[in-house]
Amino acid sequence: MSQDIVFKNSSPASSLIELYSSEGCSSCPPAEEWLNSLKSAPELWKSIFPVAFHVDYWDGLGWPDRFASPEYTQRQRNYASALGQDSVYTPEFVLNGMEWRRSWLSWQEIPAMGVKKVGSLTVRSNDNQVSAVYAPDPSAPAQPLTINVALLGFNVMTDVKSGENGGRKLEHDFVVLGFSSAALTSQADGNFQSTPVEIKSSTGDKPGAVVAWVSGNDGSILQVAGGWLSKDSL
Repeated sequence: MSQDIVFKNSSPASSLIELYSSEGCSSCPPAEEWLNSLKSAPELWKSIFPVAFHVDYWDGLGWPDRFASPEYTQRQRNYASALGQDSVYTPEFVLNGMEWRRSWLSWQEIPAMGVKKVGSLTVRSNDNQVSAVYAPDPSAPAQPLTINVALLGFNVMTDVKSGENGGRKLEHDFVVLGFSSAALTSQADGNFQSTPVEIKSSTGDKPGAVVAWVSGNDGSILQVAGGWLSKDSL
């Protein structure tokens, strides 16, 4: 039996960076290249947690993206509805649950959550199962909580044969290979706990990292934790 890999974060200055992207979008490679550069950021897995969701609404325009999922497209549409956006687009960055159109030229320009009391999140990963315990700050308002888990791929290459990026070789880091969510249940000690979340790569690519985050009933991001699953991913 493999051992648990444990990640814990209680920092009040964490940032969940979601990129909505597609291999069929010619504007997306620069955004993905910037996201890829965060592998060398000293704050990675400390206060910076990047994930790249590939959407499927480009798939009918010349190139089917094997990382794309209608579930990820719906996630982006849910953001658009909640944030009052007229439409979805790629590349789009969502930072801590809010649309981020500001400059993303360097990791130093990434704003933190800005919440002083966010609680502590502990994530345990074992093979295809991930579980979580969230200890909220005592002053946090009571609300239903959800744990969201993403398996991430690294050093993944695609030779795009057609579409807007036809003839290009694209490299992906932080690309979501699998995603799942589950309700967190209140415990007698005041913490919130999830049952093990079953999650695996949908593409066959080996995941290199896992990121999990707690979201509130209003869609707010409360805490994030995660990191490398093996040294081979570095």
